[in-house]
Amino acid sequence: MAQDQTAQISGYPAVEALRLERRGQVLVVSMNRPDQRNALNAELRGALRQAFDRFDQDPELRCAVLTGIGPAFCAGGDLKEMAETNMQVPPEDSFVILGSKGRLEKPVIAAVNGYALAGGFMLAQNCDLAVASEQARFAISEVKRGRGAPWAVPLMAMLPKRVMMELLLTGDPIDAHRAYEVGLVNKVVPADELLDAAVALAQTIADNAPLSVWAAKQAVELATEIGESDALRASHLLYHRVYTSEDAAEGPRAFAEKRTPRWTGR
Repeated sequence: MAQDQTAQISGYPAVEALRLERRGQVLVVSMNRPDQRNALNAELRGALRQAFDRFDQDPELRCAVLTGIGPAFCAGGDLKEMAETNMQVPPEDSFVILGSKGRLEKPVIAAVNGYALAGGFMLAQNCDLAVASEQARFAISEVKRGRGAPWAVPLMAMLPKRVMMELLLTGDPIDAHRAYEVGLVNKVVPADELLDAAVALAQTIADNAPLSVWAAKQAVELATEIGESDALRASHLLYHRVYTSEDAAEGPRAFAEKRTPRWTGR
């Protein structure tokens, strides 16, 4: 299959933290901070937005695949960066969305190769479809770091309430097969087949009528958003108390210092 480095094409970001590759009409976007489990620092967040903005406007591309290099898909926000910058309430750009508008015209498939934690779970959730390797794990782990997860509210449209509660309150991961059973992923494949399976699915979509694909995607998104916006706004207000707490600072600090957090509930 013909391949070329999309990072060399005008308009795409050329940063070490993100690798871009064209496979026919499919763009493969690979997060490249393997030593940090692809944690979302400011550089990677910005590069992801720029890459997907450009992808959405690129007439030669019809579908994208998002994956991670190394043992993790994405471990979420960069807790060391949070501790170093004394971050309390995350700025708007810390909640990674695909593109700057929050909604893309074209479909994106998550190829989840390993752990998808917190904001990494959010990235996978924001994709239209997901293919997971047998090694993938999913967790909303914010309760283990004293942080908040307002971004998880849209999961209520995808998951039964009790499954949602389990993920939110325990912070424990579920494996790829459980994720498939509850509807979080479309298929589970062996690790060495993951990228090819995701690209094949993307190419199937790319082969379809572009306007029909566009209309179908927008219709599904509109249907699932009815009532969701108010809930999302309310959840941000609820989590403001969490973000400004002592524990919210303690979680990233303990992580950076490689020790057990000392929670105070304040």
